[in-house]
Amino acid sequence: MPESPPWITFDGQGVCNLCRQHAEGRGEAAERPPLETDFVKLLHKNPGKDRYDVLVMCSGGKDSTSALYYMVRRYKRRVLAFMFDHGFETDEARRNVERAVEILGVDYLTFRSTWMHRMFDRILQSGSQAVLCHLCSIWYMDTTFEIAARYQIPIIIAGWTKGQSTDGSMMSKCACTIAAPEFQGMGQATHAFLDSLKGDPVYGDFPRSMEEVLKRAKKRFKSTVLSPHWFLPTDTETYVELIKRELDWKVPEFSYPRGSTNCALNFVSVQRSLEHFGFTHYHVEQSKLIRQGLVTRAEALRALEITWDAQTLNRILEPLTFRFPEG
Repeated sequence: MPESPPWITFDGQGVCNLCRQHAEGRGEAAERPPLETDFVKLLHKNPGKDRYDVLVMCSGGKDSTSALYYMVRRYKRRVLAFMFDHGFETDEARRNVERAVEILGVDYLTFRSTWMHRMFDRILQSGSQAVLCHLCSIWYMDTTFEIAARYQIPIIIAGWTKGQSTDGSMMSKCACTIAAPEFQGMGQATHAFLDSLKGDPVYGDFPRSMEEVLKRAKKRFKSTVLSPHWFLPTDTETYVELIKRELDWKVPEFSYPRGSTNCALNFVSVQRSLEHFGFTHYHVEQSKLIRQGLVTRAEALRALEITWDAQTLNRILEPLTFRFPEG
C-alpha cells in the first residue's frame, strides 16, 4: 500500500496505520479461524426446499470456478450456476463458465444487461471519484438476491478469498465501507454519487449501499452468502491445478490483477482509483493476504503490476462515450 494521506500514513518506523491496526486487533481476531466443519454444518442446516440448495456466483475466474467445483463434487449440493454480465464480460470468462457447467452437469443461468452503461458514463464524464466496481457489485448482489428469492435458494456461494473478507461483515467485499481507513475516501465518494441519483427517472431506485441491498433481500427471501475459500485451508495453486485438470479452466491472457478473471471494465475502474486515491481495492486485498502470510509482498506486487495504456482502455470503453487522452 502507498502512503495516501489522510487514509494511509506511515509512522517514524516506516510502518503504516493499517498494519498497526492489524497488529492491535490480532489477539481478538485470531481466536479460532473458521473450519470446514463449520461450513458443512451451515450447508446441512440450510438445505433448499425446492430444486436447488445453493446459487453459485460464477465469474469464470479461478476462485468462483473452484467454488462451483467444490459445491458439486465435494459437498454434493444441488446447484444453480449464475453468471452476471453487464456488457463487459470477456469471452474467456464466459467460456470458462460454460465448460465448467457442462462438465459438472449443473443448471446454468446468465443475466446480461447494459442498463448501467449510462451510469458508468456519468461517473467517468463528471470526474466523480465513485468506484465503478463497487457500484457494479451493489447491482450484481441485488440481482443475485433476486434470483435466489425467485428460486427459493437459501445459500448464495461466492468465490471470495480470505483477502476479500473481514472479521466484521461478510459482505464488505461487495461495497466500500467508510468504517475502514483505506476505504474512507472511496466510500464517501461512492455514497455521494449514489445520493445524486435521487429523483433520476432511470436510477432513482438504485440501492444506496450494500446494507440497503441486504434489507431489500430479507424482505424477499432470506439467503446467506458464503464462500468455501473462507473455510478451506487449500492454497490457490492447488485448486487452480484442480480446475485446470477437471474443468479445463483456462488462465486469461490479459486480466487484472494478474492471474485473476475480471471484466474488461475493471481496467478502467482500476485506472480511475489509482488516479484518485493512489491504490485500488485489489491493493487492499493483497495487503490482507500478505499480513495473513498467504502471499509474499513480491508476489503481490507482480500481481498488481500495471501493463496497459490509454489506447487499451479506450478500446474497452467503446460501448460508452468517455475516452482517456492518448499520447
